[in-house]
Amino acid sequence: MNQYNRKIKRALISVYEKKGLDQLVKTLVDLDVELYSTGGTYRYIKDIGIQVRSIEELTTYPSILGGRVKTLHPKVFGGILSRSDSSEDLQDVKKYQINLFDLVVVDLYPFDQTFGNQNATHDDLIEKIDIGGVSLIRAAAKNYSDVLCVSNRNQYSDIVQLLKSQKGKSTLDERKSFAYQAFLHTHQYDGLIAKYYSLDQDPFQKRIKPLRYGENPHQKAEFQGDLSQVIEQLHGKDISYNNLLDIEAALWLILEFDETKNVFAIFKHNNACGISQSESISQSFQKALQADPLSAFGGVLISNQTLDLETAKRIRPIFVEVVIAKNYQPEALALLKEKKNIIILKNKATQLPKNQWRSCLNGVLKQEFNQKTDGEKDLKVVTSMAPNSNQIEDLLFASKISKHTKSNAIVLVKNQQLLASGMGQTSRVDALNHAIAKAKTHQLDLNDSVMASEAFFPFPDCVEIAHQQGIQAIIQPGGSKKDQLSIDYCNQHQLAMVFSGTRHFKH
Repeated sequence: MNQYNRKIKRALISVYEKKGLDQLVKTLVDLDVELYSTGGTYRYIKDIGIQVRSIEELTTYPSILGGRVKTLHPKVFGGILSRSDSSEDLQDVKKYQINLFDLVVVDLYPFDQTFGNQNATHDDLIEKIDIGGVSLIRAAAKNYSDVLCVSNRNQYSDIVQLLKSQKGKSTLDERKSFAYQAFLHTHQYDGLIAKYYSLDQDPFQKRIKPLRYGENPHQKAEFQGDLSQVIEQLHGKDISYNNLLDIEAALWLILEFDETKNVFAIFKHNNACGISQSESISQSFQKALQADPLSAFGGVLISNQTLDLETAKRIRPIFVEVVIAKNYQPEALALLKEKKNIIILKNKATQLPKNQWRSCLNGVLKQEFNQKTDGEKDLKVVTSMAPNSNQIEDLLFASKISKHTKSNAIVLVKNQQLLASGMGQTSRVDALNHAIAKAKTHQLDLNDSVMASEAFFPFPDCVEIAHQQGIQAIIQPGGSKKDQLSIDYCNQHQLAMVFSGTRHFKH
């Protein structure tokens, strides 16, 4: 392809950022370049005393749809895409009286700035997706043989220097270089928009929120995502890395429970250390606190109901990091806000997520979220003794908790109240013994309670230990080759056991 110089005679300018534009348009005027422009750019150029023609004058069509459509017209794109070495193109140019453009200057809407603003709404972001500007850039860059394309404000000074030094001319290689930069720019621009549109597909490609630090103060951290979809912060300090992990664990567990029931849970290190369902939110909080008042210190509190003043008064004396509720009575919110640093959140999540991601080695693991929640229809009674209706309610309550507790997990429940749990142990026996020890530490009676295990019992040892503590009913998924040993022990000691058929490992 031969190198050749091309003199700029006519330019189309449509930019968002006007800083530095004055020098460019003055340079173009000095070179006798005819200027066309749009909307705010047209007014800016007129205001600095430079003669410019509006794009509407060229198209004889007004800007419509609130400015969404200004330049999308055959007379505009015909003037950019026409090939000087094509007789057919030149015939069309003459036939339809199309003015040819030698220079196109565009600066796109700042989607990147809006994307980086955590307070920006969905509508804010949508309206910052440039259509006409991207189209102008692509057209000019495609036809770089005839058109010089300036695709962003960072090139203003470069193009001024080039035009001054070459008296308004550009070489083919220069135009090709600017075309390359133009396509690179639109690629990055569209890539960022794609990240925003990937809200449910890839949580690692979203808005970035710097965090105070990571798991420990010496670790840097950031959150990539859109918190506004699941929570709204009403008060308090910035949310930390560890806060976010506890908040997530709390949100997904609380969504397991019927919204018509008063449920309150307390989380520490991603596990529920207290949870209860009672006649009122205040009572539910008190019973949740009974399970482990020591662990509640610095914990995350969550309710599936509007938090009332009575509950706020009970929370007020306790040091907690985060409080989450469906909503707040004004008096309750005002009382909690007296604590300067407490993070107060409104829960906006309405359903469990579809997928989960986590980093692993040098990559990312993705899996479907565990959407399965054990219900009464899933239960298979495998012992001669069947659980009564109250026990079934407790078993299902315990099963929901065990699903959201780190494996190996054992959960002990009585009257819709978590008595204790053992989690993250390397053996199921250790998990059970840990739960029993915690219940006894807090003087909670295990007699007539129920036990949930998120995975099967490979041996009857856990069943035997549970029986010795007064536990009367058990739920587990089943599936061990030695299930019958546990069933036999239950039958010999009048214990009820049901299989759910679903394992709920949480690693």
